[in-house]
Amino acid sequence: MGGNIGDTLSSLKQSIDILANTYGTILQQSRVYRTAPWGKTDQQVFLNQAVLLTTSLTANELLTGLLQIEEKMGRKRLEKYGPRVIDIDILLFNDFVIKEPGLTVPHPQLQYRRFALAPLSEIAPSILHPVLNKTIQELLRDCQDQLEVSLL
Repeated sequence: MGGNIGDTLSSLKQSIDILANTYGTILQQSRVYRTAPWGKTDQQVFLNQAVLLTTSLTANELLTGLLQIEEKMGRKRLEKYGPRVIDIDILLFNDFVIKEPGLTVPHPQLQYRRFALAPLSEIAPSILHPVLNKTIQELLRDCQDQLEVSLL
């Protein structure tokens, strides 16, 4: 999850609270990372964080819930890769491979995005990417993305 509009630290905390109170149990959460914008670089830096959630929901049900959180918190989808109050993605869902309209798991860009891999590697370094058959730590090591990612 991440964002770059408003009080992003507060938005991250609020998102985690809603996830924990509504959609499951947070087993782990990474520290917060300051990251350069990816895809559209002429905007403020982002703050990103990863969480490990256990849930009884299906991936589609969870996605619906995540989109509701984003909307409730004021997310407006005005431009691709544009600024946002909060963005919450499903990077992995157990070892499932899902390709449906509106939902692809693992996240199809995960291996290219240091801003997602760094916090995910902190909480799940040895988790295996079910398509690429590499651990998250290996994906981070091999990632070609050179954009800045640092601990807040």
